[in-house]
Amino acid sequence: MKPNFIQKVTNWGNFPVVEKEMRSEDSFKKIKEFVLSHNEIIARGNGRCYGDASLGETIFSTKKLNKFISFDRLNGIIECESGVLLSDVLEISVPQGYFLYVTPGTKFISVGGAIASDVHGKNHHAEGCFSEYVTEFKLMTEDGNIITCSREENSDKFWATIGGMGLTGIILTVKFKLKNIQSAYIRQESIKAENLDEIFRLFEESENWTYTVAWIDCLQKGKNLGRSILMRGEHAFQHELPQNLARQPLRLKKKLQPTVPFYFPGFVLNALTVKIFNLLYYKKQTKKEVKSFIDYETFFYPLDAINDWNKIYGKSGFIQYQMVIPKEAGKEGMKQILETIAASGNGSFLAVLKLFGKNNPEAYNSFPFEGYTLALDFKVNSKLKKLVEKLDDIVQQFGGRIYLTKDSMSRSSLTNYLKNIQSSKFVSLQHKRIINNNS
Repeated sequence: MKPNFIQKVTNWGNFPVVEKEMRSEDSFKKIKEFVLSHNEIIARGNGRCYGDASLGETIFSTKKLNKFISFDRLNGIIECESGVLLSDVLEISVPQGYFLYVTPGTKFISVGGAIASDVHGKNHHAEGCFSEYVTEFKLMTEDGNIITCSREENSDKFWATIGGMGLTGIILTVKFKLKNIQSAYIRQESIKAENLDEIFRLFEESENWTYTVAWIDCLQKGKNLGRSILMRGEHAFQHELPQNLARQPLRLKKKLQPTVPFYFPGFVLNALTVKIFNLLYYKKQTKKEVKSFIDYETFFYPLDAINDWNKIYGKSGFIQYQMVIPKEAGKEGMKQILETIAASGNGSFLAVLKLFGKNNPEAYNSFPFEGYTLALDFKVNSKLKKLVEKLDDIVQQFGGRIYLTKDSMSRSSLTNYLKNIQSSKFVSLQHKRIINNNS
């Protein structure tokens, strides 16, 4: 019989699935014993990354490190254990008039994972990555010692851990800053774009907005290539809100949250159904421009409204492919990427285009740099690997970069990731795959 800590493990894309040892502890003493008794370990938060990141021969789950330590309400500084989810942070901070400076497209990731991936959001061009607002964290290194890392103390470990995909140690606790808000609502403008030229123009015109993001129809060709809808937003002030929302500006009503009850059959998702969905999504907004107030959950986390939505892609799973292309080559790079996807027939329900600003040069492992980033979901099938290879070639041709938090299939990282920590005992299957593909 297999020990009960050997189990099947996969991340949100349900690809790949591995059978490995996974343990979880809430005592620093027991975590140290675990680290010292194993040769290969990788930390894993809530498993909401898409690919093979945080999968390894031995996995340490931080789910039991789920306690808050302090909340300085005067200065908006929170300290918690690394397994605390962003959803937990929002639950206590939003009613107090605070929000995350940077959040990805799901609130169900751990704070430790936000550092390991140095997550970005719809506001990178304005406010950078998550790491900009981290003041310090405690890290358990491979010798079991616990060190405090900040810009002043153990700064080499601080910057290596930021975006380092868990390969410097296990993050135990984190202290970070929150931003002041007056309401739980976003003042949004939604604008339709007929093609790639128009959406790039809209992004340039919207650089003074804090949040910008575009949904893009990745199966369009010719004059409609890049047909999309831009959403731009700002945190709404209380005085801006309609009367019914202004009464309790920091409280949201509870919503019904449906659940996908089973894995969809493989034939449900195909080029035709994706094309129909994209057409309906684009046509659903009947006006060129729509202004509205929406709650922060709808604006930042639309997919979180449906539990287990990943089952829509079937038991074979899916990948999310995300790259960034330098700003000066963004339009031509995205044109070639979209043409390649349209020709392949591997369409994506979720195709999200964002603008990155300049990144902090000290955060050398971070994914973003000044340019345009596109994220796409693809159902796993026999043709997908060939498509990913073609996309990798285009990204490399334009001097781009792949996001390791999403990657499970690219043959090269196309970045300087992991260059200084290849001998660490904190090692993932993704790390091994990248090293083997580049050796």
